[in-house]
Amino acid sequence: MCGIVGYFGKERAAEILVDGLEKLEYRGYDSSGIAVFQNGDIDVIKCKGRIQNLRDRLESEDMSGVKGIGHTRWATHGEPSDLNAHPHTNKDGSISIVHNGIIENYMYLKEWLGGKGYEFLSETDTEVIPNLIDYYYNGDLFEAIVKATNKMEGSYAIGVLCKNEPDKMIAVRKDSPLIVGKGEGETFIASDVTAVLKYTREVYYIDDNEFAVIDNDGVKILNEDGIEIDKEISHITWDAAAAEKGGYEHFMIKEIHEQPKAIRDTMTSRIALGEDVKLDNIEITKEDLEKINKVYIVACGTAYYAGVVGKYVIEKMAKISVETDVASEFRYRDPLIDENTLMIVVSQSGETADTLAALRLAKKSGARVMVITNVVGSTMAREADDVFYTWAGPEIAVASTKAYVTQMVALDILALHLARLKGTITKEEGEEFKKELLALPEKVEDALKHKEVIQKFASKNYHVKDMFFLGRGVDHAVALEGALKLKELSYIHAEAYAGGELKHGPIALIEDGTPVVVVATQEKIFDKMVSNIKEVTTRGAKVLAFATEGHEEIEKSVNSALYVQKTHPLLTPVVSIVPLQLFSYYMALEKGCDVDKPRNLAKSVTVE
Repeated sequence: MCGIVGYFGKERAAEILVDGLEKLEYRGYDSSGIAVFQNGDIDVIKCKGRIQNLRDRLESEDMSGVKGIGHTRWATHGEPSDLNAHPHTNKDGSISIVHNGIIENYMYLKEWLGGKGYEFLSETDTEVIPNLIDYYYNGDLFEAIVKATNKMEGSYAIGVLCKNEPDKMIAVRKDSPLIVGKGEGETFIASDVTAVLKYTREVYYIDDNEFAVIDNDGVKILNEDGIEIDKEISHITWDAAAAEKGGYEHFMIKEIHEQPKAIRDTMTSRIALGEDVKLDNIEITKEDLEKINKVYIVACGTAYYAGVVGKYVIEKMAKISVETDVASEFRYRDPLIDENTLMIVVSQSGETADTLAALRLAKKSGARVMVITNVVGSTMAREADDVFYTWAGPEIAVASTKAYVTQMVALDILALHLARLKGTITKEEGEEFKKELLALPEKVEDALKHKEVIQKFASKNYHVKDMFFLGRGVDHAVALEGALKLKELSYIHAEAYAGGELKHGPIALIEDGTPVVVVATQEKIFDKMVSNIKEVTTRGAKVLAFATEGHEEIEKSVNSALYVQKTHPLLTPVVSIVPLQLFSYYMALEKGCDVDKPRNLAKSVTVE
């Protein structure tokens, strides 16, 4: 789970590579490094820690070469260190590679190569790759890489340089994201388009087992037999400035404030009062829907919690049984899938390894697969039957915010579409739901204005070691995401419980001074949540409550309260999550944590 970048052109490669790595630092930041063609050799500079450490090292180096590769690492095999950092080379340094992914059979390959006289210096799985290429190299780099990848098992996106072929760079992927950017007289490779947006918006999305061969004439996309693939180029419409902080202290707070626009953009052209829902990349019909007897929503992390909300909304509106499952567990439990199954996979990047594996299992079993993703041309988008793109724009902070709310909005729109197809809601009910959907951006904007209560509570409680979150119905889903955000950003142990489960064990954890965050936006069960509040305050808990306007009586039972505007009960998670995002942000600030790059985490989990 790392980031790779490559440059082949006429400018100084080192600066371009480091600039690209900084855009990819959300993918990993344990160590970084670059390899550049210099005076007939490949010079490698790499070091442990943040990319600024690499930039500092380069100030004393003469790196004037115009072709090179770079890497920023999130450690999987081997601790973060200078030695384990990429790029890795063969023994004589004539072959240098960067790698995102995991080579699952690396121990076998290491032993096999060791028997042929190869030696290894690092603890990484990646080091077998340049040595394997070296073993097969006989004057043809492309042929050697093909043979090496045929020997490797696992996932990879690889960039390769060879001293003996200085006018060539080769990249290949399998189950890890890779793009090739095409500029004027220069070519780029990267794990993500954000790394190249400053230089070009014309990119190729590389598919599994495709090889990008870059030379002075440009780039060719080949299969393993060396046959050129007719590849369509994609134009990226994101403004490069969208990936910059734009005056905010952190990407996360910027992205929290971008949520009204992201919601609005995701709804644009899809829903309008008096018109049917328009989903250009979803072709499911009423007849198709009548055959479906089971819906799975499968995702990881924050996207999974969006799916938990989606389950409530689809079941309530479309009257279809929905099961939400964690992608990392899904395929190991032998799930019941057939041609009457609809699987909805949710992934910001469209590359999440566990979710992609679940998607492929569903396809193999005959299910119809729909993906909700933020990345056009991602692997999931290409492999699914139907696609719903969330127009959140680039999300740089590791902890997801605007991608999450747009995933919920996408599921809301999808639920409305399915309900209208099935006839489970009236036209009038659909119009009322659309009206509330269209009002969400303004209600989120209002939620962003009320920070004082949150900041004050954070300043008094940032030192705690444990915190609990409570909610019922869709509020429980919000509580789950709120607890995850707090864990990710501030490293405070946080757990979320359904309010009704409190007395079945968790209440034993409540003692004097324990902070409890309560989400209580659902009118029908508001009184029950008040009862839960009394249960914890009686035992000494300090409570921060989030409720809808009109329920100010909750202040009598809690230490602090914040109110969000009323909306349709099923849409409240889109609004109520905003103050919880802010709460996690301010808690992390109080503790001095790195908000955009929490420890041990990476943005896009492209390895299992």
